[in-house]
Amino acid sequence: MDSGFALRRAAQTDAVFLGDMLVEAANWRAGGLRPRHEVLMSSEHRRYLAGWQRAADDGLVATELGGVPVGAAWYRMLPQNAPGFGFVGVAVPELIIGVHPLWRARGVGRSLLRGLIQLAASQGHARISLSVERDNFARNLYRAEGFAVVAEGATRDTMARRTA
Repeated sequence: MDSGFALRRAAQTDAVFLGDMLVEAANWRAGGLRPRHEVLMSSEHRRYLAGWQRAADDGLVATELGGVPVGAAWYRMLPQNAPGFGFVGVAVPELIIGVHPLWRARGVGRSLLRGLIQLAASQGHARISLSVERDNFARNLYRAEGFAVVAEGATRDTMARRTA
């Protein structure tokens, strides 16, 4: 079956698109549109992209078969003194995932997630983590792909899974 998209490794030149996908991830809720500059400049979100592509950063980009990017998943190693929403430890990369709205519910997110887990495993990471708001529909995808809640927050949970 032709899925209409392909995955490729993220490159340093993908930083602007990763920013677009970070904005999509932050604005997942219908009607919750925070302006791009507000998301990218906020300290809570900036850590997921600033200085991309550091040595420990890696990711995947989903593209239409014509090469136009439609989604991305990437991970970063964040320090204990500047953790992300889904921080579980200094040796555990935290993943970020975003899919263009027109490409949601078409398998792009699941493919990106599975591919990123395999990529993390191939880079020697035993676990990977993320943060998700409790009412985010993507939470079901994460559970289905083996993520479990490891810490509960007021409105969001931190989830993690083994990579192998």
